[in-house]
Amino acid sequence: MGKRVVAGLKKRSKKGLEFAKQILQSEKINHPKLHDALEHYIAHWNDFTHPGLFSIACEAVGGEPDDFVPTQSAIAMMAAAFDVHDDIIDKSKVKNKVPTVYGKFGTEMALLLGNAFLIGGFKLFVDSSVMLPKEKGNSAVTTLKSRLFEVGNAHALEIGLREKKNIESTEFLEITKMKAAGIEADMHLGALFGGGEEVEVEALAKLGRILGTLVLLREEFIDVFDIEELCQRISVKDLPPPLIFAMQDPKAKRKVMKIISKAKITESDVSELVDVTLATMPIVKLKQGMQSLIQEGTNLTGKLLRTELQNRLQIILSSMLEDL
Repeated sequence: MGKRVVAGLKKRSKKGLEFAKQILQSEKINHPKLHDALEHYIAHWNDFTHPGLFSIACEAVGGEPDDFVPTQSAIAMMAAAFDVHDDIIDKSKVKNKVPTVYGKFGTEMALLLGNAFLIGGFKLFVDSSVMLPKEKGNSAVTTLKSRLFEVGNAHALEIGLREKKNIESTEFLEITKMKAAGIEADMHLGALFGGGEEVEVEALAKLGRILGTLVLLREEFIDVFDIEELCQRISVKDLPPPLIFAMQDPKAKRKVMKIISKAKITESDVSELVDVTLATMPIVKLKQGMQSLIQEGTNLTGKLLRTELQNRLQIILSSMLEDL
């Protein structure tokens, strides 16, 4: 199911991503190292989530996504800015066996490249908003600004959360929902640009917040499953929250600590860690909460008129618990 979802989103995001790459490569960048950093990021840039969800929301209200390729590109560029900056905050030097900009070119180049993405993306978005009636265009810019600020605030709160010895699941979930404002913006704006009625725009915005929360929670679980990412997070003392919550169980804590304290963690260690984590009551409750969000999101899809898009969104929602 997950592979089908990814394939569909990749297809939808292709034009927007290609246009974003062309825009960035046309910019004059004098410093050779910064230019190399840009080329490195572009060579491995495969953000299908943000432009893909914009496309689905646009089509769900009767719009034509191909009419708004620059808008999709702008959204992808701003998402890339946050991605590059997040790697600095998280000290992530490698992702999916590829060095990050931070890992290969250092903090300074990563900061500057992220800034370039953010400035270019916001400018392109403002320019594309003129395609809408003035009132809707102003609403789109205001919506984007407020959601990006919410994501920024969430990351600041997350940094503070890492400094605590004990993380409350409720506090973590609240911050996760704030971070999901980015995907809420994708779907809100997709519906707005697609000409959706107010009730449709509101439903897709709410669905975006739910889907964003599920995506972020799923990513935290995947960081327990992925040996490379797990070792990276252990090295910087930033354990995935599912592991932290699992260690609320004393018996599970002993097993987890034994594994993560090893000098070299093996694939069999990761398998044991996953089994221990998923069996604990805090994680069972977290997954139940995710199931409730899936149901809430499924109910919201009923407000959309297009059956095909309802089904597609329901498949995306259902895939969030696949293999967990």
